[in-house]
Amino acid sequence: MARAALRRGLGSGRATVESVADREQALAGGNSLGGAVRLGETVRKPWTAATPAVIEFMAAVRTGGVDVPEVLGRDEQGRQVQEFVSGRLAMDLGPLSVAQLARVAGIVRAIHDVSEGFVPVAAPRWQPAIRSPGHELICHGDLAPWNLIVGERWVFIDWDGAGPSTRLWDLAYSAQAFTLNDPDAAPVQAAGKLAAFIDAYGADEQLRGELPAVLVQRVAAMYELLRSSNAAGIEPWSTMYVTGHGAHWQAVLQYVKDHQRVWARALTADRSP
Repeated sequence: MARAALRRGLGSGRATVESVADREQALAGGNSLGGAVRLGETVRKPWTAATPAVIEFMAAVRTGGVDVPEVLGRDEQGRQVQEFVSGRLAMDLGPLSVAQLARVAGIVRAIHDVSEGFVPVAAPRWQPAIRSPGHELICHGDLAPWNLIVGERWVFIDWDGAGPSTRLWDLAYSAQAFTLNDPDAAPVQAAGKLAAFIDAYGADEQLRGELPAVLVQRVAAMYELLRSSNAAGIEPWSTMYVTGHGAHWQAVLQYVKDHQRVWARALTADRSP
């Protein structure tokens, strides 16, 4: 579920700018919704049955004070049009600092808080890649380093897989993706970053207590999506499974499962000043 950054690469001179602006440039990744391209300062991607509800959800999140890509309508080819957000993907920046993790967790919390009151006007046809075990609120579903643009703005992109979920399920995925996605990392150090993320999110004691087990369940769901899609020949997950993603998520699943007690100790430690 990763997406490669597209470097702007605009040279000086009017002719260069115009030629780039007029030419579509394929955007790598966007695995749940292929065919995304950049055209000038916009992104064009397929319009699906879920798009109207996704656009409505994005508008509600933006109105609630969270920065999201601006939706600009539909083009002559029937594609959805969004603004192109400049910056680098968080996954390309290396390990984030505790302060940066806290900033990300604050954005995740803000999205969840705004989403709690969202009710779509029309009957939605959500298309999440992985279905949640509960339906408390609408969630992005992939708030991860491969979908976070870091620059003058910090903005989560690729909202097309949004759908009904729970705080715990969505938080488990984000926390794991930002802090426990390296199976070679020392567990105690990773647990410290996990605790910093969850502290900045402001999770209550119930969320903290349930999180270690749900971390395992959420990673298992990601691995199962890849494994089962490969068995059934469903793209793009099938190709991803055999080109490294399957092995990665299997290793992460084992890592998260083996160190549940470490995560639990870090999350329930005394945090009083």
